[in-house]
Amino acid sequence: MFDAILAVPVLVKVVGSLALILVVNRFARNLVVSVTAGTLALGLWTGQPAPVVLGAAWARLRSADQLCLIGTIFLVIWLSSQMVAAGVMEDLVGSVRSRLSRRGSMAVLPAVIGFLPMPGGAIFSAPLVDQCDADGSVEPLLKTKTNYWFRHIWEYWWPLYPGVLLAISITGLEVWQFVLLQMPLTVFVVAAGYVWLLRRIHPTGEAPATAGQAGPRPRFLALMLPILVVIGTYAAVRLGMWRARQAWPDLPTLNKYAPMMAGLVLAMAMLGRQRPLGWEKWKPILFSRRTVMMVVIIAIIRVYGGLIESNLGGEASLVEQMQGEIDAWAIHLFGSESHVVDMVVIMLLPFIAGITTGVCIGFVGASFPIVVGLVGPEPSVAELMAATTLAFGFGYMGMMLSPVHVCLIVTNQHFRTRVLHSLRGMLLPAAAVLALVVAYHFAIKWIGG
Repeated sequence: MFDAILAVPVLVKVVGSLALILVVNRFARNLVVSVTAGTLALGLWTGQPAPVVLGAAWARLRSADQLCLIGTIFLVIWLSSQMVAAGVMEDLVGSVRSRLSRRGSMAVLPAVIGFLPMPGGAIFSAPLVDQCDADGSVEPLLKTKTNYWFRHIWEYWWPLYPGVLLAISITGLEVWQFVLLQMPLTVFVVAAGYVWLLRRIHPTGEAPATAGQAGPRPRFLALMLPILVVIGTYAAVRLGMWRARQAWPDLPTLNKYAPMMAGLVLAMAMLGRQRPLGWEKWKPILFSRRTVMMVVIIAIIRVYGGLIESNLGGEASLVEQMQGEIDAWAIHLFGSESHVVDMVVIMLLPFIAGITTGVCIGFVGASFPIVVGLVGPEPSVAELMAATTLAFGFGYMGMMLSPVHVCLIVTNQHFRTRVLHSLRGMLLPAAAVLALVVAYHFAIKWIGG
């Protein structure tokens, strides 16, 4: 019996562990418990000895990337809490609400934060969305979905995101080609978000107190300065390191989270000079139990991802095994000579990789080498572009529907909503985006001849 369970396809094991996370969360209503249950189930289901699985988990937890990610998450939450305590969040919402409706504000604010390529950045925009609903008339689940959806409208092409840079590198497209190619996907996502999410939010509502005060309206750019400092520092450090490595190729590689951490620290220091806070306000910011629990959840999710990506026991990783299973399934169903096989794999492999990894760079790294290989050794630019946008669109929607996506987890934590309910509410807009991506794929092929 146990051998039969271990013999099921890897795809079933991974998807089954994700389903377990959703089921346990439905009854336990505790994300730490549910994500831990899914991670333990996946570890046992690999069939590897416990020391091998625990070794892979420990290696992920103690890695420099993991420690820097945890530091980044702490800094993100501390900066956002500092902005709330200093009144910046309230002024920022008031500034936007004085120019836009509540409906527009709830979309624009997370979209602005979306320019920050920070892990779990939705926790930064969630308080802004909450403050737009001063009278509490918008249900928490709708605010959850709106914050999560519009936080992610730029990552299809914004070149500060690591997943975008990796996709550009693997496909060989020029940066300007990739950016122009992917921009319509942002339009598709905004349109779907408006139809299925924003239209349910009444445009009016009680505005924050600052929106109705006499005197000049708060200056939007001045209020955005902490966020602009983070973006500017991130870009400057990345560019500086790139230039330095051109001059000194042997220079050690900088941790990918270091530029973001530097920007967050600088923004906190700058805001502290502008609007100083006393210790009585800093204490709950620095020693929040909710913040610690959020970091614990993210650490467990990273362990889950580590099990999927690691070569346990010297075997191929679970991601690589899934790639082979999907390829074999497509060939068996459609025939090895059919071009339909390529299209099915180009859609399905990134989608599954997105669901199982929950990160953009995860599905790009796992699927794009195969996608580029399926296009052929010397494809036309149109063929490469058509395959790229199809793979990225499906991979990204898979990531958006992943129960281990950090932004989804932290948004549900903030609004105290359930992951399963959030995902269920995004199925229709996600399906609409995928339909538009398929149509866009064929349009590119048709235009390119």
